[in-house]
Amino acid sequence: MAGVTAQPRPWTAPSATGPVTATVRLPGSKSMTARALILAALADGRSVIEAPLRARDTVLMSAGLRALGVGVDTGDEDRWVVTPGPFRGPARVDVGLAGTIMRFLPPAAALADGVVEFDGDPHARNRPMGPIVEALRALGVSLDASPTGGLPLTVHGTGGVEGGEAVIDASASSQFVSGLLLSAARFGKGLTLRHEGPPVPSAPHLRMTTHMLRAAGAEVDESVPDVWRVEPGTLRGRTWTIEPDLSGAAPFFAAAAVTGGAVTLAGWPADSWQPVGQVTEIFRSLGAEVTSSAEGLTVRGTGTLRGITADLSEVSELTPVVSALAALAEGPSELRGVEHIRGHETDRIAALAAELGKVGAGVTEFRDGLRIEPRPLHGAVFETYADHRMAHAAAVIGLAVPGVDLADVSCTSKTLPEFPELWAGLVQGAESASA
Repeated sequence: MAGVTAQPRPWTAPSATGPVTATVRLPGSKSMTARALILAALADGRSVIEAPLRARDTVLMSAGLRALGVGVDTGDEDRWVVTPGPFRGPARVDVGLAGTIMRFLPPAAALADGVVEFDGDPHARNRPMGPIVEALRALGVSLDASPTGGLPLTVHGTGGVEGGEAVIDASASSQFVSGLLLSAARFGKGLTLRHEGPPVPSAPHLRMTTHMLRAAGAEVDESVPDVWRVEPGTLRGRTWTIEPDLSGAAPFFAAAAVTGGAVTLAGWPADSWQPVGQVTEIFRSLGAEVTSSAEGLTVRGTGTLRGITADLSEVSELTPVVSALAALAEGPSELRGVEHIRGHETDRIAALAAELGKVGAGVTEFRDGLRIEPRPLHGAVFETYADHRMAHAAAVIGLAVPGVDLADVSCTSKTLPEFPELWAGLVQGAESASA
């Protein structure tokens, strides 16, 4: 019938009958690709982005930059070319459900000559934006925001931003800081940004931002805690080589831990801008072995999956997958420090409590996390809330629990469109090996 939207079909997560042993090649880091696109668009010359992530978030980011007048050639899967141009309006930007777009592009759009409008998926209007909006206003930018301070958002660009000093409470998202810093070198006076409030989560993402700014030629001072200074200046066009996505690798590493197998993430660099130390520590605490070699980063299951007590504030993207592992572990786990993930693609704490409880786990919900007590688990329809990380959690549970149906697996296209095929191939490989 015309006008009726087809409902997604449930996808049954495959169960593993043997150890999952594989080498996986994953697309580039979403976080690095998003930052490289912004820095390339603001540079003084052409940039090349090698091994980028092509997924919904980065495709929409590219489209948003094109709308502003930037040349973004994504015709080659492995080599995108970005040619800067004067930012201009009028323009409309679809942010989808991407925090990187809704928080990284408005400061850049403030440099445009003309009006730039931002909106996205219905839930995107619920994601916090107020602190970055208020900071931009303090820097002299004219914006119209919704009554809650978020989307839909209109930036009235005048061709430049004076810059100067601003105070922000970034306790809800480190992206508020990153979004302002990425464009700050193009502000007339640069930017001195001070955070006041509870601790800023996801500190490794902030370090990635400042590392990449320096790599583009910006002068950045972060010697004082919770204060960042970016001097006005020119950003250089350059070649960015994007690392494989560590957060995206988490469910694949979890497959090794759950099944007693070994999964290697190929193409892992000797020096990484992602939080590999924290990820390694978490998987080792859970009972896995983690090694790095010329072949890549490898996680091996030991046959033991332990419960853990962990502060995940710096690696909150791992919370859904770690929660799934906790539900399959030998003892209880307590995961804290992640109140801010209530403002992600969905309220991830509430969603995990509901869905892990649905498959039989004992779950206590805290303001900033979860206590998970393993119990006999059973199949159920696992809602994914249009959230790729919730889909990853369900897939991990399904390795050990037959009959876990994901209500909608298509949400994995946000960062890894080929996830269902990759995951099924991983499990089929384990079945073949054990036959």
